[in-house]
Amino acid sequence: MELSLIVIFWYGILHAFGPDHLTAIADFSIGKNKRKTMMITILFAIGHGLSLFLFAKLLEGLHISHELLAYGDLISASVIIAMGVYLLFMVATHRIQLRTHVHEGKEHTHIWFGKSHNHEDAIVKSSSFTMGLLMGAGGVRGMLVTLGAVGSGNVDFTMIGAFTAGVLLIFVGFGFVILYFNNHFLSSLSNVRRAFTAAGVVSLVVGTNILLG
Repeated sequence: MELSLIVIFWYGILHAFGPDHLTAIADFSIGKNKRKTMMITILFAIGHGLSLFLFAKLLEGLHISHELLAYGDLISASVIIAMGVYLLFMVATHRIQLRTHVHEGKEHTHIWFGKSHNHEDAIVKSSSFTMGLLMGAGGVRGMLVTLGAVGSGNVDFTMIGAFTAGVLLIFVGFGFVILYFNNHFLSSLSNVRRAFTAAGVVSLVVGTNILLG
């Protein structure tokens, strides 16, 4: 059992390096502070693991072809493309805002979408968690193949925990990369718009590549 968990943990690490996952995290984390960036990566990983668990439990007893499971990739690609379109729309309509102010002796830079500034963490939490849930559908096929390779083919919460731990390790590490980028490059509105434009274009390319693959 220990060897199986190590294999699944390693699969989680490899799975997390998928360009669709890193692109989704970047889309949500650009311009966020440390607390929100870490919250996004953790909730994304938890949502992703939970989604895989639910889908795998649903499918493990059914004889479903890999062609049908490929529809999970369609869901992931559609989510990524939608995010890309959304980001490019926000840039094009000048709805990305930046404000710098001093609070308790420290300079803070706030970046937000829309006309009014708010600090609603609930929106960020629900969005990143939901994104993780939706994109989990794209990993079901690989998860079932891995379970077959380690022998049991039965999904339990311990396996999903090992997978989620592997995913979380990479996501948090990537979150620190995004955080460094936020702190050192997003000091002006022009740089912010360039960053979101690049994120939107990359999202479209990654999503389209998944569909064509």
